[in-house]
Amino acid sequence: MAVDMNMSILVVDDYKTMLRILRNLLRRLNFSNIAEASDGAAALQKLRKSPCGLIISDWNMEPMTGIQLLREVRGDAKLKSIPFIMITAESKSENIIAAKEAGVSNYIVKPFNAETLKSKMVSVIGDF
Repeated sequence: MAVDMNMSILVVDDYKTMLRILRNLLRRLNFSNIAEASDGAAALQKLRKSPCGLIISDWNMEPMTGIQLLREVRGDAKLKSIPFIMITAESKSENIIAAKEAGVSNYIVKPFNAETLKSKMVSVIGDF
């Protein structure tokens, strides 16, 4: 099944620079329908109004972290099937385990490049 290149992707990060980097990487991968949120609570509000095809979220944010957002998404019948990629600077195994237990689709450790992002996306939404 072909990936819809116009699917909505929600990027969640509290650093404007990281939001810009992710938006640029996604554009380079030919995705253009990109929404942004600055923390998990804002992301959840957007998702409940208009679900998306993929969530790419930072872990460390205030007031709602990426792992809290992941748990909320997985606990919501309307949102639970959305692929969710977690991004973090932490490569600690306990974090990776916690994210997997919470239902993360894939995990990216910073720093990363377009190829890494694409490979993680392909693993959760299919080849494009």
